[in-house]
Amino acid sequence: MKKIIFSLLLICITSSVWADGNIDAGKTKSALCAGCHGATGKNPSLNFPNLAGQHAQYIVKQLKAFKAGTRVDPTMQPMASTLSEQDMADVAAYFSSQSRTGEKAEAATQGAAPTSASVVKAPEFVADPVAGKALYELGDESRSLGACVGCHGKDGKSQVLIYPNLAKQHHEYIEKQLHNFKAGTRTNFVMNQFAKALTDNEIKNIGAYLADTKAVSGAKVHKATVHSAMNESAIAGQAKAAVCASCHGSDGNSLVPMYPKLAGQSANYIIKQLKEFKDGTRKNSIMAGMAAGLSAQDRIDLASYFSAQKTSKGNGKENSLGKKLYLGGDVKYGIPACAACHGVDGLGIPKAGFPAVAGQQVDYLKAQLDSFHKGERANDRNGIMRGVTRKLKDKQAAALAQYMSSL
Repeated sequence: MKKIIFSLLLICITSSVWADGNIDAGKTKSALCAGCHGATGKNPSLNFPNLAGQHAQYIVKQLKAFKAGTRVDPTMQPMASTLSEQDMADVAAYFSSQSRTGEKAEAATQGAAPTSASVVKAPEFVADPVAGKALYELGDESRSLGACVGCHGKDGKSQVLIYPNLAKQHHEYIEKQLHNFKAGTRTNFVMNQFAKALTDNEIKNIGAYLADTKAVSGAKVHKATVHSAMNESAIAGQAKAAVCASCHGSDGNSLVPMYPKLAGQSANYIIKQLKEFKDGTRKNSIMAGMAAGLSAQDRIDLASYFSAQKTSKGNGKENSLGKKLYLGGDVKYGIPACAACHGVDGLGIPKAGFPAVAGQQVDYLKAQLDSFHKGERANDRNGIMRGVTRKLKDKQAAALAQYMSSL
């Protein structure tokens, strides 16, 4: 009886092994997982995720989240509640070793799920996998939607072990999770912001693309070029920006390494910084004086002008350590990928309040990382930057500053 109960606890595994997972032990422990996920993790049911070939680290991460209650699911929480880390590691190692395509999957044995699936009535909307591919690879700048490829990899094959593989996943499962992120029933700040901007049909398009990425591998998608208009506010801002030129350059491209470039920066971000210099939330003796006399309209006009300008190339150099940290973070030290908030191309996510970092001066970027690290700058939302930079070594911060500037 105890063995049966223990096996049942392993039915819906979805995370990753940190080390020492035993494939053979995992195969034994996962015998009854087939009811939901298939004997080899190649799921016959449309409502549960495929685990075959998934990153072991991701499976363990999700199991721990279910156990801790940070990811809520009425079925998985009790299933994961008594699992040891070794149990999680073993089952994750087994599923991770299986083929996602099923070409090398072992034959199903005891506890195998039925091979037939119930017929689902076709929806009125016909999902477009090419449109889904475009959103996945390019995002949508007009809505500040970042590209999924930065975290989840080309064609859904993640190279970052704490981010899940999405390729060959059931589209129903992908859609369900995006709806959960959109509704806030599953929480992840970046994913919540991304999903909220998606329509229901776009969610279906993404699901259709990830269900079979090879089917549209030859389809070419193009990124729309978005130009910031010099509207009336920007024209007014150009005149008001004359006093800013000595530090930030006439067009917002500072030639002084210690001062930031404002050209091409999000208007919302510039407005926020000017307001916080004025009220003291962000402390800087020079900027406090400059911002003190600005009205709300002045801030809007200045931001409109600078955001409409083109950013010049940064003075940073390609840096392998910086690139690794920026795109993939560091699992061992709990450092998340910078790309998740600032975009793969460093252009930020304006609507979510994340600034562009591409092309900034190295000296300025390093100074801000140090300032957040020491807690001297504290106007980051929910302490995100302070939390991240607190874990950075000086060498890592310097490498990041070089890489971000080179974007």
